[in-house]
Amino acid sequence: MKVAALVAISFLLVVASAPAYAHFEHFTHYNNRGDWIGPYYAYEALEPEYAGPAEPVAIMFSVQDQDGHDTYNIDAMVEVYSAESGERLKAFPWTREDVGDFKVFYNFPNVGNYQIVLSVARDAANLNSIDPPRTTMSGTTGCNCYRTIFNVSITNGFGTIWTATMLAAVVGPLAVFGGVLAWNYSSRRKNGGVGSRVETARYVIMLAAIAGGLVHLAVYSEHASLRIEYSIFLITAGGMQIVYGVVYTLLALTGEVKGREFSVQVARRYYRESVKVNIFGLIGTGILLGLYAYAIIFPPPLSPNNQPEDVDAAGIIAKSIELFTVIGIIYLMKLEKQRLQSFLREHV
Repeated sequence: MKVAALVAISFLLVVASAPAYAHFEHFTHYNNRGDWIGPYYAYEALEPEYAGPAEPVAIMFSVQDQDGHDTYNIDAMVEVYSAESGERLKAFPWTREDVGDFKVFYNFPNVGNYQIVLSVARDAANLNSIDPPRTTMSGTTGCNCYRTIFNVSITNGFGTIWTATMLAAVVGPLAVFGGVLAWNYSSRRKNGGVGSRVETARYVIMLAAIAGGLVHLAVYSEHASLRIEYSIFLITAGGMQIVYGVVYTLLALTGEVKGREFSVQVARRYYRESVKVNIFGLIGTGILLGLYAYAIIFPPPLSPNNQPEDVDAAGIIAKSIELFTVIGIIYLMKLEKQRLQSFLREHV
């Protein structure tokens, strides 16, 4: 617990001074990049993220100031080059963007790698004009502007492969773990060793904690578009919820094995360990509920737009599961205590 608290404090100290860059609806991890462009920081992403050839693609940009805030009335030009031949395939003329978050649309013709050049004028540009193509794409000769280059890859089927791999990596181990628990539960039920309230509560709370963790893992990318630190927090929170569910279940299974030759000392040790694990789950889940309530009423810490978070379906589902988990943990701790007291009355 002390280590967890130290990690949390260190994390908050680090992210408190970190700037936010992208303001996209969805945080992508493929075909995206951020880079400085003069006094600004520009972030690029494609929508769809795993773009294929000959399909409409939105090339999105988010040009921010050094503190991660919106920029306004910037003059920008976008070019698309083939990475293999160096040929300029498309140029979007100088345009005054009311806000630094903007997009252009392009159909990449073939599978392969492309380079997207973003230019931002230092002063007012000649709007609706197009600069001539260049051999050195980042060169600014003849242009009073800043330039940066983003590399993207256009493929067929990579998104399906990536999604399936990540899904298998997350769901696979949990499915194996769930299968083992189901087999154990079925075996004990056939032998008449299951049916108590404690037994049922353990399985329900374990599944609720893991379900809450999976919801956090499913929605982290949308929150990362506001602050990258939000996604790190959600991934960490989701992981810790899954860890709690798994650790408590393993502890319970260990207790069942010891239960065949339970002594007073073993019973008390198991109860103390279960209290520690449950308090970890109770405090962690309670903090998540409190932070969510705060974030939808007040602007959350590190918010780039100084606005409360919107209430969405995923948030309602996640917090409903967490509220159920909190109530369930309290109920489970009560049952564990009653179980210990009953055991001590019979053996002391």
